[in-house]
Amino acid sequence: MYRSETIFALSSGRPPCAIAVVRVSGPQAGAALSGLAGLLPAPRVATRALLRDAKQQPIDDGLVLWFPGPASATGEDIAEFQVHGGRAVLQALFAALLGIAGIRPAEPGEFTRRGFENGKLDLTEAEALDDLIHADTERQRRQALRQLKGLLGDRARDWRTQIIEASALIEAGIDFSDEADVPAELVAPALLRINRLLDEIEAVLTAQGHSERLRDGLVVAITGPPNVGKSTLINQLSRRDVAIVSPHAGTTRDLIEVQLDLEGYPVTLIDTAGIRETEDPVEQEGVRRARRRAAEADLVLWLADDTAGQRQTVTGYVPVWYIRNKIDLFEGPAGLDRLAATSDDFAISASRGDGLTGLMQALVRFAGDHFGREEVGLIGRLRQREWLEQTAAALRRCVVAQAGGEELMAEELRIASDALGRLLGRVDVEDVLDVIFRDFCIGK
Repeated sequence: MYRSETIFALSSGRPPCAIAVVRVSGPQAGAALSGLAGLLPAPRVATRALLRDAKQQPIDDGLVLWFPGPASATGEDIAEFQVHGGRAVLQALFAALLGIAGIRPAEPGEFTRRGFENGKLDLTEAEALDDLIHADTERQRRQALRQLKGLLGDRARDWRTQIIEASALIEAGIDFSDEADVPAELVAPALLRINRLLDEIEAVLTAQGHSERLRDGLVVAITGPPNVGKSTLINQLSRRDVAIVSPHAGTTRDLIEVQLDLEGYPVTLIDTAGIRETEDPVEQEGVRRARRRAAEADLVLWLADDTAGQRQTVTGYVPVWYIRNKIDLFEGPAGLDRLAATSDDFAISASRGDGLTGLMQALVRFAGDHFGREEVGLIGRLRQREWLEQTAAALRRCVVAQAGGEELMAEELRIASDALGRLLGRVDVEDVLDVIFRDFCIGK
């Protein structure tokens, strides 16, 4: 049933827009193209055509393209319609496509999943495509593009080939076990490959640090007592009014999140409710959420002024920077002294902007250390790290299993090969495909 279905979807931006791209993939793509355009153009050549529905009523004057499989993004026949991006035009085109037997709207990620299942890309490249679509910063874009070009997938395929070759040597040693000198001659070069490969994978795992977290970004929670300028600070850092600023304590009752591009690093700033004892049940809930979000953040900016109480400790192992605000109220030498910030202690005026440049520079440095400054990281997702770690663990066990015989070594190599196969999506990964592809946008 799946293979016989033809799917279609809008693959461009939300209408209305200048030009909309509608793609059709599957065995009925050619029939849909010739039926609506009145012709089947030469492969991969944009051709102007007047599109008509089944009653020969005109839909739009646009461009059509024909990509016969398997030389297409999905490995199937693909038809592409480039039409004017008005809602009425798209509605008429969709109605005409639905009138063709065997054609239905695509599910999220279904185009990419078909490409994956037809061998057009592996699972690391499919994940990279999703990351590229959702990239908000330049660093996220570059990392996703490297993955899409096979940065990890190519290395994983090479590693798997080396494991299979080493396994072949071990298996040959088992087959010739009756000849005393043959197994040793085969196991030695196999172990040499295994140890070299293990060193390479462990170096990749060690070098990654938090690079895979670049997808999700750095979470910075701004917290502290009420009425110390948290909302003013988040408005200054985001360069727009996203939070209500009021002289009355307890104005912020819920969490306010702002996405920032900090020199290519994705950062989520969170303005939390002022932390204090209160009888107001709504404000109590805001304080509870503020404490919980601070404990889950990657960095906490504890904001206070000289009248706002002592430094606080955040539950867990979250680093805390102490931000002394309102230095504009302490003009003169005492106020200037407060501008000499330490590594985790800053003095600012959120309303006037004093000290904010130094704070921003410190945040950039923290983000660089958090994500890793190198742009050669292979690992983009936690799932990928976990399978690489399992591969390395199996290779380590294989080396240790030498004393137990070639059969144990061969089994560990099989486990290592399967782990890399799961990383690439080529070995028994049906249980994770739905989870990965459901987050794609419709039409991709």
